[in-house]
Amino acid sequence: MSSFKKKTVKDVNLSGSRVLLRADYNVPVDDGRITDDYRLRASLPTIQYILKQKPSGLVIASHLGRPAGKVDKSYSLRPVAKRLSQLLDKPVRFVNDCVGQTVHQISDQVKDGQIILLENLRFHPGEEANDKDFAQNLIGSTGAEVFVQDAFGVVHRQHATTSAITKLLPSVAGLLLQTEVTTIEQVLAKPERPLVAVIGGAKIADKIDVIKRFIDIADCLAVGGIMANNFLKAEGYEIGSSLYDKDDMKLTMQLLKLAKAAAFKRPFSLIVPADVLVSKDPRGRQATRIVDLAGSGLADTAAYPKLPKPSAYTVGSSEMILDLGPASAARIAGVIKLAKTVIWNGTMGITEIKGLAGAHRPFSHGTNVIVEAMIGEHHRHPSRPFSLVGGGDTVGYIEQEGLVDDFSFVSTGGGATLDLIAGKPLPGLDTLPNK
Repeated sequence: MSSFKKKTVKDVNLSGSRVLLRADYNVPVDDGRITDDYRLRASLPTIQYILKQKPSGLVIASHLGRPAGKVDKSYSLRPVAKRLSQLLDKPVRFVNDCVGQTVHQISDQVKDGQIILLENLRFHPGEEANDKDFAQNLIGSTGAEVFVQDAFGVVHRQHATTSAITKLLPSVAGLLLQTEVTTIEQVLAKPERPLVAVIGGAKIADKIDVIKRFIDIADCLAVGGIMANNFLKAEGYEIGSSLYDKDDMKLTMQLLKLAKAAAFKRPFSLIVPADVLVSKDPRGRQATRIVDLAGSGLADTAAYPKLPKPSAYTVGSSEMILDLGPASAARIAGVIKLAKTVIWNGTMGITEIKGLAGAHRPFSHGTNVIVEAMIGEHHRHPSRPFSLVGGGDTVGYIEQEGLVDDFSFVSTGGGATLDLIAGKPLPGLDTLPNK
């Protein structure tokens, strides 16, 4: 791993100190039940290390969702406290606020080795406003003496518990933050080649800088998901009623020019879907069909030289692109199987849609094909590529499929992972002291 320049929990004496740990427990909750606990499990090594140092108490703070600075019990961290207690096999006391007299009283009762989890930080507007007074109130309410930043998923934000608090308390990085940064930086700095990047998801605007970075460093860049519709539109294909970012078409054209220029300078390829799965109903309640956008392979050889009908290679005006076609999925999978390093962010189709009568998700085929290519037919096979996966929807998908442990490294970050790859500043990391 590359050298981590920031001080970590292993560089300070935590014995007898009240520790405030900022974790990222922004996890999906359905009717009070956590449906994906990967971020909780990823935080355990830091928690366990802190407890071994015998602090006078451990206070954990996090956010969940976007409650807009107001109390909204649907975003309560109470279910997180219950699940965290199960994972640690240790009581985790939940406090129904993160600042104030109640927090102060309960924090004072915490003894050696005990843990409390505060209520959602974002129930207070001061958190997202990077309010120094809110940070000071958090310190005063908890009696914190040392701050540990371990919420990699939010270090790209300038919030009270990523920025302001580090100017008020001795602050260090947690083990998860260290692992995330060193692993991603190492993969980018010295990847085993060929390096293949697979980028999907929705908004292209969120990934412009990442795509530019991969055009510079990757051997192959494959795009899918809703984001790919912009590329198809820019290349002159009809995309029907498919979603795309109209405001970012100029940026998309620029990316295509950069990709073509890169291909002239060195061995590089950009893979844009050549066939797609479409339907008039994105909920999966109407028939689907494959559209071969390039019009290749569809000619009836018995009727040669008769051309295929335009409808065979054109997305209808009322149709939406919902997944990769089988040929495009197979092409990307083939490239992945030849790779030594694969970085994946964003699903290839509308994977959150479930089929009728509980059937498997109808628009997940493209994603499943590339997943199988990454993890290999025989899981943990030594010849499979090093796979780095990031993005909330992507990680959520492989977690639901029970495949997290089959990838080389699964990042807990979404925007933070993208910003680190793109080389952007990470305020929650940059503000921590160097060793």
